[in-house]
Amino acid sequence: MTIEPIAYFHSPFTSKFGVPRQSGIVSDLKGSVVFVPQYSKPEALRGLDNYDYLWLIWGFSENEQAPKHATVRPPLLGGNERVGVWATRSSFRPNNLALSSVRIHEIHPDVPSIEVLGADLMDGTPIYDVKPYLPYVDSHLDARGGFTDNHQWQRLQVEVPPHLRSFFSEEQWSVIIEALSLDPRPHYHTDSTRQYGMPFAGRDILFVVSDQTLSVIAIR
Repeated sequence: MTIEPIAYFHSPFTSKFGVPRQSGIVSDLKGSVVFVPQYSKPEALRGLDNYDYLWLIWGFSENEQAPKHATVRPPLLGGNERVGVWATRSSFRPNNLALSSVRIHEIHPDVPSIEVLGADLMDGTPIYDVKPYLPYVDSHLDARGGFTDNHQWQRLQVEVPPHLRSFFSEEQWSVIIEALSLDPRPHYHTDSTRQYGMPFAGRDILFVVSDQTLSVIAIR
């Protein structure tokens, strides 16, 4: 079977670094599903305004040539413990396919595109299908969540100097701070002097992490 993108995702995150590791955990992060010319038909969006959430089926396009293994090391487990790839949502999968649940923010039939909230996709990601989220079959409140039941993200305290606030709007800073609080670094990095850069909306946000505090030091 050969599949081709029906759309591409537009996001302020222009690299994998900093992209939320799951959909929904940075709930106000805006992005857009923009359909390719072949599927740019406004009538295909008819009825979508009766739903609140979508499933996006998309591709880990940056990992296509990366080696794939039967076991992986989830970041939530510190990046040291191995579990089976099928027991995770690792991006290193044989067919490079991903599934994300996102909230519909606004539908633009004239483009056509769908603006969504809470996506964990970087800019330019190919999307292979879009399906409505159906609460009566897609929600299982009593379901077990594997290792995620006993491990939660330890959020960092994020500090931003006042003189850097002017680089982004307050709405953007809200998203940036939430994303940074999830600690985008590889979990085996512990050097408090090491500087990191997170691309966002055409700029690099430079930061360091010491103990449980992330300090933004510059924006370029």
